[in-house]
Amino acid sequence: MRFYRPLHRPQAITFDLDDTLYDNRQVILTTVEKTHQALQAWHPRLAHVTHDDYNRVRLTLEQHHPTIIHDMTAWRYATLVQLMQNVGLSDVDAKRGAEQVMAVFHQWRSAVEIPCMTHQVLAELSAKVPLVAITNGNADASQLGIAQYFALILRAGPDGRAKPSADLYQIAANTLNMHPAKILHVGDDLITDIQGALVAGYQACWINDRQQDLLTARSARLVPHLEISRLDSLTSLL
Repeated sequence: MRFYRPLHRPQAITFDLDDTLYDNRQVILTTVEKTHQALQAWHPRLAHVTHDDYNRVRLTLEQHHPTIIHDMTAWRYATLVQLMQNVGLSDVDAKRGAEQVMAVFHQWRSAVEIPCMTHQVLAELSAKVPLVAITNGNADASQLGIAQYFALILRAGPDGRAKPSADLYQIAANTLNMHPAKILHVGDDLITDIQGALVAGYQACWINDRQQDLLTARSARLVPHLEISRLDSLTSLL
């Protein structure tokens, strides 16, 4: 545990989900592959669609509708619809196909094995202070088996703009009826989590479980209050 700024005992803690409470890397790789297989299998005209085809449509949608990046689920669904329309499927079939492919996506997206340490830490912390999940992703905390630890779960898109925008941080503080400076946000991303939380007035904890160097990290913009390498280090703060 390394301290970079004076830290006041948090009265609440907010958490990023992906790659903070569990390792998300292999889950994403598997989800992308299974989803693409479902896409190719849905209609003969889609059999030879490539990942590059998908990414080109995705980028085009972002260019024409910049705000879509704040809702990862809506962005993926819209990409699938457009991709299916591009190969000549009707609007009705494209929407129906996209819904079915998205069902496969959601099945695999939350197929995460949550470490025992994560359950132990969240259980211990939630008995002492309110916990809130703040995520840009589309994993389902209920399917992950961790929803019971959180007083509130906020997702980019349905609840506001994605981090590092302040929307979700502000909603959490308002819902908790607590000044942001009394809240500690814990996350792995130096921009969306650390920069976003600090700009919103929170205290910030960077979980660095991949042995990065804060001084040389290219994405480092603002210095967090503290850095940890293990989630269970948080229990010593309360």
